[in-house]
Amino acid sequence: MSTTAPDTALWTITDLAERFGPMPAWRILSNPSPGEATEEDVERLLAEGKQLCELVDSILIRKTMGAYESAVGIILATYILQFVKPRKLGIVLGEAGMLQLWPGRVRIPDVCFISKDQLPDGTLPRKPSIPELYPDLSVEVLSESNTPAEMSEKLRDYFQAGSRLVWYIDPARKLAEIYTSPDHRTVIDSQGMLDAAPVLPGLTIPLADVFDVGIQPT
Repeated sequence: MSTTAPDTALWTITDLAERFGPMPAWRILSNPSPGEATEEDVERLLAEGKQLCELVDSILIRKTMGAYESAVGIILATYILQFVKPRKLGIVLGEAGMLQLWPGRVRIPDVCFISKDQLPDGTLPRKPSIPELYPDLSVEVLSESNTPAEMSEKLRDYFQAGSRLVWYIDPARKLAEIYTSPDHRTVIDSQGMLDAAPVLPGLTIPLADVFDVGIQPT
């Protein structure tokens, strides 16, 4: 799979399919055209209340999350926040927390923990709206429109930026993939425990509780 932009500024449909896999066409914004988008476009769309978008090689990709996936994310965020806040370890962001991993790369984890060591004066800056931070722990709740190619690249991005732990939560298969590097994966089923070490040693979460939201995914 190619992970570099074509020689021209603009991406063709073939280029996009090779890069991201069979992603639904509506997830890739056409205005501005793929290959021409910037962080300013991400901020503009957010300010206009239209879309939450990630930015990958000047391409805007809509973030999607259904009701079930959102509920799973909230449960995870609650567990993490209840561990982090009384210990003053950092902050927890939800599914709208945009982060600039590096210039030209904006990602939006479904849940993430950012350690206090990254935060000026120990607080999250109000400006800019896309802070230059990375998730020490990043959580993605997989949905139907996510492709393997998309998630593989996102995984590499997180670790390249500085992440030490990434959880991919798969509601459809009732399992979780735990990454301590892009090439080191542990899979646990719904009876297993999510272990947040080494980022948050002592925090464990029963995966069965994460999936127990009272409704079933379609």
